[in-house]
Amino acid sequence: MNALAQSGVGRAFATPLGLFSGGYILILLAVALTAPWITPFDVTIQDLANSNAAPGWPHLMSTDEFGRDVLSRVMYGARTSLSVSATAIGFSMIVGMALGAAAGYFGGLFERAVMTIVDLTWSFPDILIALMLVAIIGPGLSSTMFAIAVAYLAQFTRLTRAQIVQLKRETFIEATINLGATPAHILSRHLLPNAVAPVIVVGMLAIGDGIILEATLGFFGLGAQPPTPSWGAMMSSGTAQLFLAPWVIIFPGLVVAVTVIAINLFGDALIRALDIRERLRGT
Repeated sequence: MNALAQSGVGRAFATPLGLFSGGYILILLAVALTAPWITPFDVTIQDLANSNAAPGWPHLMSTDEFGRDVLSRVMYGARTSLSVSATAIGFSMIVGMALGAAAGYFGGLFERAVMTIVDLTWSFPDILIALMLVAIIGPGLSSTMFAIAVAYLAQFTRLTRAQIVQLKRETFIEATINLGATPAHILSRHLLPNAVAPVIVVGMLAIGDGIILEATLGFFGLGAQPPTPSWGAMMSSGTAQLFLAPWVIIFPGLVVAVTVIAINLFGDALIRALDIRERLRGT
């Protein structure tokens, strides 16, 4: 599986769109990891004398209503938005794979119970689930991560279950069962390694959706709280300055759009490289 994933990533980078989108993602990750040291200005220090300054030197992306450098906040906001989305989707993927694998392998009453709950949550829009959970728990990064994880849990559970049900019919699984292997051994050594590739690809695509969801919650003031920079919170504060300084909302919005497009393009390149489109379509 590791060799398959590595070769798939290599083939994805070999395509023009994969190289462009993957390169952008790598650069953005590097910026997010090193943001505290490479941002040209402190992201919390206010300079009211330079508030709402137009793009130019030394503030290449302008300043906000408090005189803070927008470029620095966009760079630091990548650290917040990417970490929240990736952590939430990663947790949702792990839990969803565990539930989906157990439901698909054991079947029966457990499968019906899990899939009934999953289908109920699947019927609600992701943003509605996230808004309800954050409203109950309270605003903040932790509640945002939890809300995103729950919102996408049904997707990973359904996909993993479909993969396990399909693989369970294969001859090598029947032979393993006849040899007396335990369910834990069959799931961990044979079923999940062969089912994980589509789940990982869908998980990567879900990170893009998670960024949008985090930005939406931040826009409503339910995500990262001031003075922590996040792309959604920056766009929210920029709405008050829309006609006075439109660049305050344009730049973080543009970064969100380009990032999500890049993730989707690289995810599509990875799907083609791993040749799993038919497996995804079958679920």
